[in-house]
Amino acid sequence: MNQSKATAIGFCAILLWSSIVGLIKEVSHSFGATMGAALIYTVASLFLLLSIKWTPLSKFPKKYLIFGSLLMVSYELCLALSIGYSENSVQAIEVGMVNYLWPTFTMIATVLFTSKKANWLIIPGIIISMLGIVWVLGGDKGFNVSEMMAHIQSNPLSYGLAFLGALLWAGYCVVTIRLSNGANGIILFFMIVAIVLWIKYVLLYDQSEINVSFPSIIYLILAGAAMGFGYAAWNIGILHGNVTTLAGASYFTPVLSSMLSSLLLSAALGLSFWQGALMVCLGSILCWLSTKKFKK
Repeated sequence: MNQSKATAIGFCAILLWSSIVGLIKEVSHSFGATMGAALIYTVASLFLLLSIKWTPLSKFPKKYLIFGSLLMVSYELCLALSIGYSENSVQAIEVGMVNYLWPTFTMIATVLFTSKKANWLIIPGIIISMLGIVWVLGGDKGFNVSEMMAHIQSNPLSYGLAFLGALLWAGYCVVTIRLSNGANGIILFFMIVAIVLWIKYVLLYDQSEINVSFPSIIYLILAGAAMGFGYAAWNIGILHGNVTTLAGASYFTPVLSSMLSSLLLSAALGLSFWQGALMVCLGSILCWLSTKKFKK
């Protein structure tokens, strides 16, 4: 496969991932937070099995099998349930934006726990990303800490899970770099996520009303495809495409995700939200640039 084609497939992954927030919320409307997430990861696992070669367990370093699966599974649970437990469409998009702190956190963790070096740009990058979240959660008032706290207190579970998820993904990336030895565990990890969610659903029976309809089935298939094929496409992109181009493009995912989610969920987002979303993107890009070596 030539590099241009692989890079284009990588871009498809960014588009698919950008639709995740809206699709998860739509599925949770019909099936509830827990059952909806369990169904999504079950479908995603099937799509992954059809599109990526299964990696035998013997190929995994034992430490990566333990710590990688723990971090990845925990992250995916936080992502799906934080959106599923959101109280309305706008809150779901806000929660998704909190989760998009992961590029910034990943760069910080990479610099702290690997041999990667960063220059001074990482400091303004971190500050701008965090200010962007404050701006998003400040509502129409923009930078307003008291309004942000009011938002968080209205649903601390969703916002807390989203923030924890961003930290967990950063940890997963570092563990993958240091321990994976090239093993791709995404199919295994997604299957474990699905199993854990089904166990949660059975043991802690979710009383959410289930409304199965043709549109809900379509949303479920689309969500599973976006999850599964998104990871499959990204895998092709980073293995055979232009990694630098894909990495740079991925930092615009928060804005693209918000656009697609607002259209899918028919949610009106104010100017302050978009200002905050752009700040999150800018902060992430600065963190990314801080690790680059520029020619003199």
